[in-house]
Amino acid sequence: MQSGLLWDIFCTVIDNHGDLGVCWRLSRQLRDAGHRVRLWVDDASALAWMAPAAAPMPGIEVKPWPQVGDTATLPPADVWIEAFACEIPDAFVAHAVASRRQQPVWINLEYLSAEAWVPRMHGLPSPVMSGPAKGWTKRFFYPGFTADTGGLLRETDLLQRQNGFDRTVWRAAHAPHLASGGRLISLFCYEPTGLPQLLAQLAGTPDHLLVTPGRPLAAMQQAVTRMAQPPSWSALPYTDQEGFDEMLWACDLNFVRGEDSLVRALWAGQPFVWHIYPQDDHAHHAKLEAFLDWLQAPDSLRRFHRQWNGMEAGALPVLDPPTLAAWRSCAQAARQRLLAQQGLTRQLIAFAQSPGHGV
Repeated sequence: MQSGLLWDIFCTVIDNHGDLGVCWRLSRQLRDAGHRVRLWVDDASALAWMAPAAAPMPGIEVKPWPQVGDTATLPPADVWIEAFACEIPDAFVAHAVASRRQQPVWINLEYLSAEAWVPRMHGLPSPVMSGPAKGWTKRFFYPGFTADTGGLLRETDLLQRQNGFDRTVWRAAHAPHLASGGRLISLFCYEPTGLPQLLAQLAGTPDHLLVTPGRPLAAMQQAVTRMAQPPSWSALPYTDQEGFDEMLWACDLNFVRGEDSLVRALWAGQPFVWHIYPQDDHAHHAKLEAFLDWLQAPDSLRRFHRQWNGMEAGALPVLDPPTLAAWRSCAQAARQRLLAQQGLTRQLIAFAQSPGHGV
């Protein structure tokens, strides 16, 4: 029974794998904790493959916006979440101001970063200075990798699911082309500078690449046309979030992109390389370096990340067994540090219910 708070989560899709993926995972975790969620999204089409059970799902309503319809018939929410700096439509806010005595807990859920300023900004108030909600207050909420931030999304049954996962069965079903002694590598990326080098390094080896659909597949298809001997690879279909998690658990090395898949790679505990979202002003360089510092990444992993992301010239480090073993130890140590901290959903619920800005 969903007897907890009512949450309105607002999402503008920029990268439908990441933005919507985070909001859907959060919605599900809030629902699983006994709360009710209205997920307002401007393009929910990716839920057809990302979350095929999305409709109907008790406890979660997926609604279109910014055309919010007749707001007068909506039960008022206890909590508003503006995900990734999107803005709630004025008509929605104006109705809430006119129909209630107390503002909802209003949270600006920010982007993920390991930079040093994040703990200082986490939880700070942001007074609304104009518009129908003038005089109300939002709060910044920053996901993060340390105990003084908002934490990361983590399901309560994550460890149980991982412990019950049969890696051998998954690989037999999804990677029948994997040669004996070969390593299985997943590729989920944008168009990384280092992709041609990676493919050249894997050519002629028993390793096999699993390429995810969309931009990764397009980048792969373009790159292999220039190769006399491409590596062993196959294309994967779109999969739901549980299927994506299982792919990361099954592979020996994961190439991930954006924020949602980075977090899932951390929980997988396998070696990974992050293709960070590129920004025109190169702000992502400092963001990546801060993450590598938190990760306590060995030198080979730092150099691979910089070259993969086009931040540094030179040859990619060789993916030999000692290198991957060092990366695996690093990933598993980071995972243990994160497991000792509270997850993002749990912290959001506590924040919404706490005295001073709670309900």
